[in-house]
Amino acid sequence: MSNVVTRFAPSPTGFLHIGSARTALFNWLFARNQGGKFLLRIEDTDRKRYSPEAVEAIYDGMRWLGLDWDEEPISQFSRVDRHAKVAHELLTNGAAYKCYSTKEEIDAFRTAARAAKRPPLFRSPWRDADSTAPDVPYVVRLKAPREGETTIIDQVQGSVTWKNETLDDMILLRSDGTPTYMLAVVVDDHDMGVTHVIRGDDHLTNAARQSLIYKGMGWDLPIYAHIPLIHGPDGAKLSKRHGALGVDAYRDMGYLPAAMRNYLARLGWSHGDDDFFTTQQAVEWFSLDKIGKSPARFDFKKLENLSGQHIRATDNVELLQEIEKFVASQHLPELTQRHREMFISGMDSIKERAKTLPELMDIAYYFLGERPFKPDAKAGHFMNTVSRGMLNRLTSRLRTVTWSLEELEAVIRDFAEVEDLKLGKVAQPLRVALTGRTVSPSVFDMMVQLGKDECIARLEDASR
Repeated sequence: MSNVVTRFAPSPTGFLHIGSARTALFNWLFARNQGGKFLLRIEDTDRKRYSPEAVEAIYDGMRWLGLDWDEEPISQFSRVDRHAKVAHELLTNGAAYKCYSTKEEIDAFRTAARAAKRPPLFRSPWRDADSTAPDVPYVVRLKAPREGETTIIDQVQGSVTWKNETLDDMILLRSDGTPTYMLAVVVDDHDMGVTHVIRGDDHLTNAARQSLIYKGMGWDLPIYAHIPLIHGPDGAKLSKRHGALGVDAYRDMGYLPAAMRNYLARLGWSHGDDDFFTTQQAVEWFSLDKIGKSPARFDFKKLENLSGQHIRATDNVELLQEIEKFVASQHLPELTQRHREMFISGMDSIKERAKTLPELMDIAYYFLGERPFKPDAKAGHFMNTVSRGMLNRLTSRLRTVTWSLEELEAVIRDFAEVEDLKLGKVAQPLRVALTGRTVSPSVFDMMVQLGKDECIARLEDASR
């Protein structure tokens, strides 16, 4: 195993967002590609917004996506004492200072700066003060350099530089002694041995500011890779109207986890012109230098297309397992043993046109539904008096058939010739009688799968 360690660090304030899921996937793919570790940290220091249900939703979303993590998940909140200890170490070594400025003083400073058309970055009078005010609440601020530049070498964005005069003396410890996000993230990443921080490029400026904490403690910086955010098809920031839903919503829509992994991997990363690939291939191919600098665009049509390809490529037994998981997640009636057998025997024909699991089950309606099958609105006109008479005559012929695919095809084609009808004029009423619909898998394949007794019974129902 290599020394590569990546992490995914979501906040438990809601569902696992699709953009966060892609970040988790990229971290997982890189760790697995390198033979390293993929760790999970729950950033739960905001106790007002913390929700145990949201934590479980993150776990569920990760499990459904198949993104397994190494070691026990870490709670950031459980480490607040460690965060505070580091802040005090920074005080001791002169990389931080106690600031006693009040909110009113800070607001007044910023108002005056704006009036003078200066940057409103707060410049604390306590930064280089010799005196202290021990009986007054204080915050601990990082002593950021005022001159020169800070540069981050990013695996996606390249070399990015900020003038230090634009970086503030950020707060590390609040006046109540609790650590800020900026401090906690750095301490946790260091203590967890994180070697590569792969996250959204909305954190790029944070990297510059957080690097100063690393330097203040004399710690090695991780390797950064900031990924462009996902946009909608119109190029605007991804929102709910584009599909910015939780991972659970895509599960409920019936997409295969393998298809979601494939699609999310292609949102910002590429391997040549390959669009469809297995997860194993993605693990083998993944590298940070193949992540693009431009925002990826979410496209439901591409997702559906990939999902259909994955359904067709999935082994029938494995696909049945996915169907059963979907049925359980949607609290639908369990499949019977007969249903399972029918799925396995007919899977090759029913999965050809499906893009999601609900579509697959809809196509399989002919054996999931209950008799008698009544024609739907589109199919009703096929079951007229002429069709019923024709089906009665066909049923008489079918009672003598041994029910193999070859014999069924031969008998029905011969019947059409005797009736002086094109095959479709026989097959379509036959399909409607057997399924109640105008669209189904091959009539002959379906009849073999349903069996003689069931087909005869359905034809008798339709002819009444």
